[in-house]
Amino acid sequence: MELKRIEHKLTVCKVADISDIDMSADFYFIGKTDEELSLVCRTEDTPQKTIEREDGWRGFRIQGVLDFSLIGILSKISGVLAENKIGIFAVSTYNTDYILVKEENFDRALEVLAAEGYKVV
Repeated sequence: MELKRIEHKLTVCKVADISDIDMSADFYFIGKTDEELSLVCRTEDTPQKTIEREDGWRGFRIQGVLDFSLIGILSKISGVLAENKIGIFAVSTYNTDYILVKEENFDRALEVLAAEGYKVV
């Protein structure tokens, strides 16, 4: 399985209103529930007003389009990282999964996954 590194630094935050988000940015994830409005974006695109904010994330995605019938892909990756004491923040799109780790663990996470047979590009 091929993993593609995301080159930019990421921020995970909570915002009060969707109008605070720059919808013209080329990379972001929005999650809205009855309890919160969360945003993952490039650090430089983080809104000025946030309720809570955590910088220092890096990420990679599973390359290709994952069929919904595939089972355990995210579980296996998160398991390998957990065994190596690397926490994750995962986000999924219709096509694939994105795994974020803290910046200080990024290179080690990719090395550990490469040692497990994942191809990192």
